[in-house]
Amino acid sequence: MSTVETVAPTTTQPVDYRTAPAQYRHWKLSFEGQVATLGMDIAEDGGIRDGYKLKLNSYDLGVDIELHDAIQRIRFEHPEVRTVVLTSLKDRVFCSGANIFMLGLSSHAWKVNFCKFTNETRNGIEDSSRHSGLKFIAAVNGACAGGGYELAMACDEIWLVDDRSSSVALPEVPLLGVLPGTGGLTRLTDKRKVRHDRADIFCTVVEGIRGERAKEWRLVDEVVKPNQFDQAIQARALELAAQSDRPAEAQGVALTRIERVERSDGLGYATVDVAIDRAKRTATFTAKAPATPQPDDINGIVAAGAQWWPLRFARELDDAILSMRTNELDIGTWIFRTEGDARALLAADASLMQHQQHWFVRETIGLLRRTLARIDVSSRSLFALIEPGSCFAGTFAELAFAADRTYMAALPSNEDEEPVITLSEVNFGLYPMVTHQSRLARRFYDEAAPLDAVHAKIGSAIRPVEAERLGLVTAAPDDIDWADEIRIALEERAAMSPDALTGLEANLRFNGPETMETRIFGRLTAWQNWIFNRPNAVGEKGALKVYGKGSKAQFDVARV
Repeated sequence: MSTVETVAPTTTQPVDYRTAPAQYRHWKLSFEGQVATLGMDIAEDGGIRDGYKLKLNSYDLGVDIELHDAIQRIRFEHPEVRTVVLTSLKDRVFCSGANIFMLGLSSHAWKVNFCKFTNETRNGIEDSSRHSGLKFIAAVNGACAGGGYELAMACDEIWLVDDRSSSVALPEVPLLGVLPGTGGLTRLTDKRKVRHDRADIFCTVVEGIRGERAKEWRLVDEVVKPNQFDQAIQARALELAAQSDRPAEAQGVALTRIERVERSDGLGYATVDVAIDRAKRTATFTAKAPATPQPDDINGIVAAGAQWWPLRFARELDDAILSMRTNELDIGTWIFRTEGDARALLAADASLMQHQQHWFVRETIGLLRRTLARIDVSSRSLFALIEPGSCFAGTFAELAFAADRTYMAALPSNEDEEPVITLSEVNFGLYPMVTHQSRLARRFYDEAAPLDAVHAKIGSAIRPVEAERLGLVTAAPDDIDWADEIRIALEERAAMSPDALTGLEANLRFNGPETMETRIFGRLTAWQNWIFNRPNAVGEKGALKVYGKGSKAQFDVARV
């Protein structure tokens, strides 16, 4: 990447995650039968912020927003697609990774949020491969480095052109003084099973590895001569497509634009409302159950399309989470509330369970699963308040189980108005966390007795005293203590170190089995977070700061 004159990026404009193919500046999406091709052709002048050029197919948040949208549209709008080929439309370069000048100029919070969203999108690729029969091939037709190789590793297979110059590389350590921590190190070992000594060499050489050596080291799956490359990719894409059960003849569902009302104190959607209290540094997310009867037959569900309540809720909640994470950094505590008719919500859950093998319902469940997982990995304190008029049933109960603390109001003087929790089958595995457990299994450490006890309550209205006894809530204060206990808990949270809370919450939320995903997010939260703050990376003479300026990084050589 050549040296350019840069200025600090402007960060005052809020980021909007809503886009559509007609607005793409960086990706070309094309279809041929069962195969979709996502071609990278990143516009140099198309950065989401001013102050840097996206040279050599390097990317920033705006590029990833388009990628996330494109994959979402393949899932829902093109059920006939069974294989996705990711490749480059530029000559001799696949992707050079995250734009280094953008990283050098951005705030720490911007870098970390960017890395998190980037990896969630890659996790989503693997999620669709695991659950939806959608397979991905990285057709690496040029130099592939850093985040570009991490994107390739998220695919099921990597095919590298053997032209004596194209290579794969993770040069962050020698080049930038940071880690390939947005999935690079973890996928290298956990997914591709690269031997640790070879991985050590690979991650400490700038030039990367090419050709047969890359295949021998398991860095790629196949290497193909240039004159055979396109044909080989097409043949392999069709072979993978033959293994999928995505329907060749189904009509896709158009993802219409997400509509929202933007207020100075929050965001309003049809199924979600976000109210911000800036003085208290809290945001209250209110999830709303279906207000009208929902179709329960598959023809009616498909006909409803993007307006079908489960899909609309998933899309709107996802947009709210992303908007709040990126644009409202000072809002440290998210409070989950719910409202509406529990019977309507449970009926929607029943439809999800009944038709879960249908491609459209399966994709809707996948979006709900990934959206709820975004909550789990968000660096915010999460509280759920179960009060009179609440609707913590089925899918909405997941919000309570995702929270760091859940309070339920007990009203001994008027039990008829007491709030309840109602469980459904969706709470027992339909929406696994990144630990691959249900939130209830995580809550009870997979112990059979408490899980059996709550499973026996499916469909029953669980009142506060019983909910506390079963371990479903943190506490059930009575109506005399409720207001004070909640106020004190929120005020105490706001007074604590946000950094300490992020570390605390991330460790406590993922107390179950370690997976590739938990290791990736652990590195983002801890190692990558720490390294990005150290002078060796971001000091005035740190590697990330001096890159491209003609001077050499100066390191504090003390090991910490």
